[in-house]
Amino acid sequence: MKQDLKWWQKSIAYQVYPKSFYDSNGDGIGDLRGIIQKLDYIQELGTDLLYLNPICKSPMKDNGYDVSDYYEIDPMFGTTEDMKELIHEADKRGIHVIMDMVLNHCSDQHEWFQQVLKDPEGEYADYFFLRKGEGENPPNNWRSIFGGSAWEKIPGSEYYYLHLFTKEQVDLNWDNPRLREKMYRMMNYWLDLGVSGFRLDAITYMKKKEGLPSFPADGPDGLVSVKHGTLNQPGLEAFLKEMKEKTYGKGDYFVIGEMEDADVHSMQNFISLKNGYFSCIFEVSHLSLGRKAPNYFWFEEEEWDPDELRDQLLNSQTVLCPDMWIATFLECHDIPRAADRLLREEGKNFYGFSMLGMMYIYLWGTPFIYQGQELGMRNFAFPELKDYDDCSTHNQYELAREYGFTKAEALKIAQKGSRDNARYPMPWNSGKNGGFTEGTPWLPVNPDHKEINVEKEREDKNSLLSFYKKMVALKRSEEYSEVLATGKITPFQREQKGIFAYTRSNDSQSLRVICNNQNESCRIELPKAFRVLLNNHSCLEKKEKTIELLPYQAVLLEDL
Repeated sequence: MKQDLKWWQKSIAYQVYPKSFYDSNGDGIGDLRGIIQKLDYIQELGTDLLYLNPICKSPMKDNGYDVSDYYEIDPMFGTTEDMKELIHEADKRGIHVIMDMVLNHCSDQHEWFQQVLKDPEGEYADYFFLRKGEGENPPNNWRSIFGGSAWEKIPGSEYYYLHLFTKEQVDLNWDNPRLREKMYRMMNYWLDLGVSGFRLDAITYMKKKEGLPSFPADGPDGLVSVKHGTLNQPGLEAFLKEMKEKTYGKGDYFVIGEMEDADVHSMQNFISLKNGYFSCIFEVSHLSLGRKAPNYFWFEEEEWDPDELRDQLLNSQTVLCPDMWIATFLECHDIPRAADRLLREEGKNFYGFSMLGMMYIYLWGTPFIYQGQELGMRNFAFPELKDYDDCSTHNQYELAREYGFTKAEALKIAQKGSRDNARYPMPWNSGKNGGFTEGTPWLPVNPDHKEINVEKEREDKNSLLSFYKKMVALKRSEEYSEVLATGKITPFQREQKGIFAYTRSNDSQSLRVICNNQNESCRIELPKAFRVLLNNHSCLEKKEKTIELLPYQAVLLEDL
């Protein structure tokens, strides 16, 4: 018997970074009308859920994650009418649209904070966290996510304000019921406009530890990671419960919570399929690979083994299934490209890229494809620091210099870790600027667009784009969509080095995903006869119930 599923449980999402997707008016910046013009491409890929990064009015100190007006579309992207048209045109193609919602903080240009600058003890003071300093020092020793103190002094005042990210991103005080009501009203405005849900940015930072205390320093700067007093604090769940009741809980919406450092063993209240605060959270366990806790300085990367990726993903999968939902992804706007981040040098080719796709797209949950991932877009090291727009790139460069690295070494560190690796323009063809714009692109276009672009890969049935279409089509097919949406997930061959393998099964079907994430062949014994549904190589060496996978080969098999 088929289960009664939510619409998003069978969906495959496509994430668009609007500024870099397609420029419709030649100003060098992607926009909403550009997305409208490329909706057929998104539909052609087979995806039916479009996730937009921030588009609200913003000074763009952190590319839209510093909102100055929650009700207005930033003019660089278009107008509210353009947004309405995008939602309408997407709906005609069977595509739902969700948008990024930044609730933990707003821009220092927002009218509420502008009022605070005029009067730090006035009506809007308790919309934020304002505190007097400790003598000549800030109120506590918290270090912001991007480095340096998490406090900035208000000019001409004895007050400091809290900012977990850049000083232009002022933290909102969710303990204030008046603020909460205004935020709920704003969220309902966008739901009424027609969006199908939200991705809630930095949502687990909203509740701060009572008293905002200092903690023992964890670095030579005398500061401590702000996460100690802000991440997943008691009281957060009360905010989320109220938010759901007053906004998206009233309809059939898809809402993703960005929960950094979330422990999947304690996620029942957050992402239960019965009554979670969200529809799901992003599966972020693989983001910790190579990162040295508790801080993440880009120059402190650690070596890691490919089997750690397998273990990170599969450990959480077995906990989540079947009662909780997850959003799976390889790439997003906040991390370098998966091709360079998750693969050894010998695997940075079609086989490695397609193997990574096979690895995650059939896991339990809703898979997200980030723009250009389906093309095999790579990291792109800009020649000079000034070429980078990403604020964290500049911050990490300065941190590296403070810790004794030379300018050349610090630049290399910044180039490798920069979020701009995932934000430079989408290549549509091999022409000028990759067909992204007729003007001057806001970020440099990767010179490899001559080979890696939509037009070329569309025409090549053996391209990565073509393989992604096959993966998506199979997941959404009438024959296999049920088992790939709700089938039990069971890891196997975990003792075999380099092998990432699991089954998806129900009462009538059993599928096996087997990926060889290493530069050597590997023989695998299977318990049953099988047939091949998908293979990223042109052949598969098999004998009865035994297969031998080539380096970076991935197959999807059906038990007979």
